[in-house]
Amino acid sequence: MARVLVGVKRVIDYAVKIRVKPDKSGVVTDGVKHGLNPFDEIAIEEAVRMKEKKIASEVIAVSCGLQQAQESLRTALAMGVDRGIHVEVPQAQYDTLQPLHVSKILAKVAQDEKVDVIIVGKQAIDDDSNQTAQMTAALLQWPQATFASEVKVEGNEVVVKREIDGGLETIKVKLPAVISADLRLNEPRYATLPNIMKAKKKPIKKITPSDLGVDVSPRMQIVNVEDPPTRQAGSVVPDVDSLLAKLKEKGHI
Repeated sequence: MARVLVGVKRVIDYAVKIRVKPDKSGVVTDGVKHGLNPFDEIAIEEAVRMKEKKIASEVIAVSCGLQQAQESLRTALAMGVDRGIHVEVPQAQYDTLQPLHVSKILAKVAQDEKVDVIIVGKQAIDDDSNQTAQMTAALLQWPQATFASEVKVEGNEVVVKREIDGGLETIKVKLPAVISADLRLNEPRYATLPNIMKAKKKPIKKITPSDLGVDVSPRMQIVNVEDPPTRQAGSVVPDVDSLLAKLKEKGHI
């Protein structure tokens, strides 16, 4: 049976209105509700279902971030993950942590844990990078199946139906492989109170990037963060001719 590694990220809750810091160095996170990245919830659900179908022998969740990342790991454990790994990154380095850093960490953990499948959400809702799965696969030289809307394990192969602009594409990859979960892959379960209590006893191993031999020093500098421009109010025109005249005036036609 396969061993599955799932990537977990703590993000600002999707229902929270994002506010930019007065000095425009980033967004306000203090006192703001956080939660598990929705796409990662889908990845966790798929991994747990693999275990329930006796396809996977163990599901391990890994999260890179501050001390609070353990909250998201506990949620993953309550959903059915067996154990967690917290790669603790201090605030100064976390602000400039990039997908490449995370990919290097995931690749090293995957090698150390001898996993057969890595499942991550296709993107995080805070930075929308959509890069981690692809770069992890490249670093490990494993096949990748991104934007998965259906996953079927057949022996040592995985058949993945993936969402593309033109519709759906079905591909088959050999294990070990990296999969990224799309929105329609499944409906994540809610963590029940008994499972939340059980999760408190499940182990979370704490390590640092340096323990894995990964350098997370900044490769970029955040110069400025701004709110999107306020949308201008529209205007009402009496007829089509007036509309065309307006569009010509604005240089749109």
